[in-house]
Amino acid sequence: MISEELFQKELNLIIQNGIREDIGPGDYSSLASIPESAIGRAKLLVKDSGIIAGVAFAKMIFENVDPTLVIETFIQDGTRVKHGDIVFHVSGSSQSILKAERLVLNSMQRMSAIATKTNQYVKLLEGTKTKILDTRKTTPGFRACEKWAVKIGGGENHRFALYDMVMLKDNHNDFAGGITNAINKTKAFLKLNNLDLKIIVEARNLDEIKEILESTGVYRILIDNFNFDDTRKAVELIGDKCLTESSGNINEKTIHQYAECGVDYISSGALTHSVYNMDLSLKAF
Repeated sequence: MISEELFQKELNLIIQNGIREDIGPGDYSSLASIPESAIGRAKLLVKDSGIIAGVAFAKMIFENVDPTLVIETFIQDGTRVKHGDIVFHVSGSSQSILKAERLVLNSMQRMSAIATKTNQYVKLLEGTKTKILDTRKTTPGFRACEKWAVKIGGGENHRFALYDMVMLKDNHNDFAGGITNAINKTKAFLKLNNLDLKIIVEARNLDEIKEILESTGVYRILIDNFNFDDTRKAVELIGDKCLTESSGNINEKTIHQYAECGVDYISSGALTHSVYNMDLSLKAF
């Protein structure tokens, strides 16, 4: 994963772009109807159930919009919430609260949905050694928040982007002239450029598993779109030579059975690309 410093930069970019997109030259609705000196309070109201996420991020947004806003937090990130719960109060400039409102809600609603979905998968994996991973199948421009939400929900992050880990998938292997060529070229490239990056290699069948195992320096093998029997065989072949990861059309009904095959990780794009936003509101009181 990327460094904490770079991750914070990504979060700041999301906030800056969100403010630019939503406020532009000014929040004319608030400027027209509310005096600049007006002071108000609002509460973050839960109208759904699940795992709340984005509380800390909401504080970052409010701080960016107006450092004088005061946040009183009652429920922390990662807590299970229900309809009627109040997560926090925000008080200060009424205009500032309204400027931040939509970005806060959009972010928290999606982050909470992802944390809830992730937590569901984590519970389905209980009793196994397998851990759930996210993917790069994220909303453009919002990846840092979505991966943060996965962590809040109890999951783990896969690589952040194309630059913090090497993942040789089917197209890379085919374009490179085969798996072995792709691995050898990758190791030479990393050495030449003084890059210390882990290498994951995708396998489409058991023969490709065997070919990958002939090379050294592979951190994890991605067992992609295998059935249960072949997944078990792949895990046996790999043994303790490297870590294992299952992926491809794994859902709530099949995830535990794949985990029982003995894989170390299961990666799922559904954590971030197939969720319904949690219903939240920011209400003046």
